[in-house]
Amino acid sequence: MSRIYRMLLEVERPLFLHVNVRWNRTYLNWLFTVLSLLGGATFTLCVSLAAGLFAPEPWSTAGWQALAAVALSHIPVAIAKRSAPRLRPYQVFPQAHTGKKPLEDPSFPSGHTTAAFAMLTPWMLAQPQLIPILLPVAVGVALSRIYFGLHFPSDTVAGALLGSSTALLMSLWI
Repeated sequence: MSRIYRMLLEVERPLFLHVNVRWNRTYLNWLFTVLSLLGGATFTLCVSLAAGLFAPEPWSTAGWQALAAVALSHIPVAIAKRSAPRLRPYQVFPQAHTGKKPLEDPSFPSGHTTAAFAMLTPWMLAQPQLIPILLPVAVGVALSRIYFGLHFPSDTVAGALLGSSTALLMSLWI
């Protein structure tokens, strides 16, 4: 797997450094902090559970689908992090900017991006008119992880695919 990571590094280096170094601005720190929090486990699980319990249909069903998708999508995330560990970008690039508490567990795939796509995909399926609002939020979570030096672009792409595909499966089941 390290051979694949080395090949990806050559392709991803310019994009990562552009987002992480060139975009580094005070006003973006606030925006990306908020977006990063939206992809956290606590937020995604609590919002999904609250929607499942208290929202009217079709939002209640979307909430239960999102809850199941967030929970189940983290099984492959945990397996990938253990079986194919990858250094975080700030550990590879000394010039990378990080947030206050950089994570030290493996980088691949992005759990925050997985959670964001797992939570938001059922909402987009329930109400496709929300796609222009919710898809940029999910992509923003992915960008926030690159911005803070915690993930390579491919980590976030893998997280987006894991989260959205798990949510699609849950929409067939629930």
